[in-house]
Amino acid sequence: MQPAGRTPGKGERSRRELTEIAINCFARFGFQGTSIDRIARDAGVTKGAIYYHFKDKDDLLGAAVADRIQAFEDRVQRACEGIDASRALRRIAEVCVEHAQSLDHPRFVIKLMAESIDTNDKISTQLREMMRRFRAFLRNLIRQAQERGEFRTGIDAETVAAAYTSAVLGAEFQFYQDEERFRFVDAIRLFLDQTIADLERREAQRKDR
Repeated sequence: MQPAGRTPGKGERSRRELTEIAINCFARFGFQGTSIDRIARDAGVTKGAIYYHFKDKDDLLGAAVADRIQAFEDRVQRACEGIDASRALRRIAEVCVEHAQSLDHPRFVIKLMAESIDTNDKISTQLREMMRRFRAFLRNLIRQAQERGEFRTGIDAETVAAAYTSAVLGAEFQFYQDEERFRFVDAIRLFLDQTIADLERREAQRKDR
């Protein structure tokens, strides 16, 4: 145990601190370009200190991905509390934009999505399950709004969720590739305006009668 009032020194990094440092390395160099030696050097610890917490590099990467996924999903959940479906769809997109424009290595998950295809089954599964949960969250949000009469029922919620996810991910990737010229916020806003207008069309017509 640590003596009361004493914080861990550089050579006594916690599991959480090592995970954050590993994320920095993975975000900069990718999985293949990151070694335990590099992570240990950046953390100022021995490789043994890392192996005390993690079995190997795959185990460390898995923990890093799980932490980031959980943080993102928690943020999306909180963003939708107490607001209607149209606002929730906009707020989720705002969270994605805020995340992409942050300095917290947002490219980490995008880079892993591309790198892990056919190379890392464990990480690929984690990311695939994250995307499935994200689409399911959107699908359920839309279906519930349809049941309440906020959105029209003549549109498939599963398809809208898939299109929404594709639009956000595609825009995020273009932003990373061409931050100076790609109009990230404008592209997302146009997609949302058109999608929400389509979802609300029948409701709007009924109110006009």
